[in-house]
Amino acid sequence: MQRRRGPSIEDVAREAGVSVATVSRALRGLPNVAAKTRARVEKIAKELDYQADPSAARLATGQTKLVQLATPTVDGWYFSRFLAGAIDHLISNGYEALMHPVEDPAAREQFLSNLLRMKKSVDGVIVVDLNISEESAAELWNEDIPMVTAGFSTRPFPAVVVDDYRVGYIATEHLLDLGHTRIGVISGEPNHPLAFSVPGLRLAGYTGALGAAGIAVDPLLEQSGHFTVTGGRKAMERILDMDDPPTALFVMSDEMAFGAWSVMNERGLSWPDDMAIIGIDDHELAPLVGLSTIRLAPRRLGAHAAEMLLRSIAAPRAENDGAPPDALGSGTEESQKWLELVPRTSTVG
Repeated sequence: MQRRRGPSIEDVAREAGVSVATVSRALRGLPNVAAKTRARVEKIAKELDYQADPSAARLATGQTKLVQLATPTVDGWYFSRFLAGAIDHLISNGYEALMHPVEDPAAREQFLSNLLRMKKSVDGVIVVDLNISEESAAELWNEDIPMVTAGFSTRPFPAVVVDDYRVGYIATEHLLDLGHTRIGVISGEPNHPLAFSVPGLRLAGYTGALGAAGIAVDPLLEQSGHFTVTGGRKAMERILDMDDPPTALFVMSDEMAFGAWSVMNERGLSWPDDMAIIGIDDHELAPLVGLSTIRLAPRRLGAHAAEMLLRSIAAPRAENDGAPPDALGSGTEESQKWLELVPRTSTVG
């Protein structure tokens, strides 16, 4: 049995008494179509319940309306929220998004190689927390592939980054302001094969704040939690088993802080009475357990990265004579506007 097809663009053109090309231009909002003609075409298309073929529209515009997103994982809270913000913004602007997890250096190099070979299959790419070499970045730039990086500033492309040094400094300063002087830290994964910059920068902010307060850093007070709830649990167990545990903790993610909180509960301890803790992210569960935190607004960051990419796609390279933007100047969005201290509990050590 032959499937009944829906109305075609030819049907709309015949009813409207215009050419197929005019229907296409009218429905895509392109210029050089009289207002009355556009209105008539739109009215007939609606009456016929005509749905434009997206692949045909893409061929007509020379764009795929597809954006590639690359990130180390889609499971983590921060990454999932960032991607949600980017995808929502892309969809609202008529684009679709393709996800590509990149879990190790080999996968990163394979992704970049595929991108160079298939550059016409997407209109642009957003790369999240993947350190790209200068050589690879230059190849992508020379192939005129629009790209925005997040987490890393990758010259010569525009980037949106959080000042993670400032994150660590503000979090530690908050605990110092509460009167604590023996402050520990549950860090992320400083030796990750993808060489994330976040743990090192936040740790530098932590040590910087202690130094400004005249407090020596005790290396024994740093424990790695690998940015997971389970990692946070194990790190907190090691900290509480110390002969002289800290009175306060800077934890580099709320998820690790939840793991630390569960261990404290099991041992009959609580925050802030037995130990003050501040996390990072402002997870949805943070208010439920009274966790002080630094809000990073990952959905806003994702949407901002998507908007930066759309601007790059819309602006032909010729408009700036092909000169790369200054990745340390106007090409990079790096500001404290993404950071907000959210204190929910307090105690003096």
